[in-house]
Amino acid sequence: MSFFRPEARAALWRWREVLTGVALAGIGLWWVLTTIGLLHWLGYLALALAAATLIIGLQRARFRGHGGGPGIVTVDEGQVAYFGPLTGGVVAIRDLRQLTLDPLGRPAHWVLSAPDQPDLYIPLNAEGAEALFDAFATLPGLRTEHMLAQMHRLPEHPTVIWQRPQTTPARLWLH
Repeated sequence: MSFFRPEARAALWRWREVLTGVALAGIGLWWVLTTIGLLHWLGYLALALAAATLIIGLQRARFRGHGGGPGIVTVDEGQVAYFGPLTGGVVAIRDLRQLTLDPLGRPAHWVLSAPDQPDLYIPLNAEGAEALFDAFATLPGLRTEHMLAQMHRLPEHPTVIWQRPQTTPARLWLH
């Protein structure tokens, strides 16, 4: 028997890192203001750790959807796998060439593009899609705040969130 409604429990779970950061900040502030010696200095360390936890937690909470969408997403050892009712596939994060947010589908989709394989379409609210935050964070040069803003604004057309920089030289010499 649970004392929380399922919706309240889901909301608390969505914001779990933020709540942990707030609790850690409270403990750190208490130690800084009420103790002396080593515990006083550990309070400052706890405040710094709480600030980092809050920043990361806010980004993760903004990324998480409500779930319950079509299909299941898993991320395992750098491989993103999506198995849905109509489509599915697997793509390695290191092979990604482009990450696009496509709001035209219902629900909106992530489009993961890799060479020599078809694009992988993953609904934003697929079960397990919150694991994509950590996978996307490994992409070099990804602007997290831009990605989160696009997710919540949902543009009217597909928007490229990240693209791998070109590795070919700018000028090819004949000799």
